[in-house]
Amino acid sequence: MLVLAAGAAAALADERPTLLVMGDSLSAAYGIETDEGWVSLLEARLDGKAQVINASISGETSAGGASRLPELLGQHAPDIVLLELGGNDGLRGLPPGQFEANLRRMIEASLQAEAEVLLLGIDIPPNYGRAYRDAFTGVFHRLADDFDLPLVPFLLEGVALDEALMQGDGIHPTAAGQPIILDNVWPELKAMLEESGAMVAKADRD
Repeated sequence: MLVLAAGAAAALADERPTLLVMGDSLSAAYGIETDEGWVSLLEARLDGKAQVINASISGETSAGGASRLPELLGQHAPDIVLLELGGNDGLRGLPPGQFEANLRRMIEASLQAEAEVLLLGIDIPPNYGRAYRDAFTGVFHRLADDFDLPLVPFLLEGVALDEALMQGDGIHPTAAGQPIILDNVWPELKAMLEESGAMVAKADRD
């Protein structure tokens, strides 16, 4: 009986979807405790119904993510890739077409590995000028349209303009802002999990 129970538990674990988060400091809990970050909060909300692998690195660029992703896809065989990159490219003033090409490579690699992709969009500060910001944010919408992907237009919606929810650098959210970030991601991710037949969190507040 014990052997059968152990086998059943292992089979159940194997059936859980695997989520791979590819992001930068916004997903790597920069400046706060790791368990306070939105990715850790996501794992807690899923309550064991999915495996969450956070491959986010503070300071990561789209080029860095594109170079790391193939190995991660082979190692973890994720069912869903949450792609949150480009912010550091924008802060460095790199041409939007450059980071679009990198994200496109990552999307194509994920789809080829039979993983679904959720795009997590980001914006940059106003001092970069309207034309550059429009070109930057337009990348996420264009990729979502080209590949028919679900998109969270702005990961920091409801957080970025609230000084009480941002760290002193004005770029990274505090621990208090992390649940809001998760709530921004959750509706699209929940729909993807339900579509794939996965059970979602008992903590769902929708």
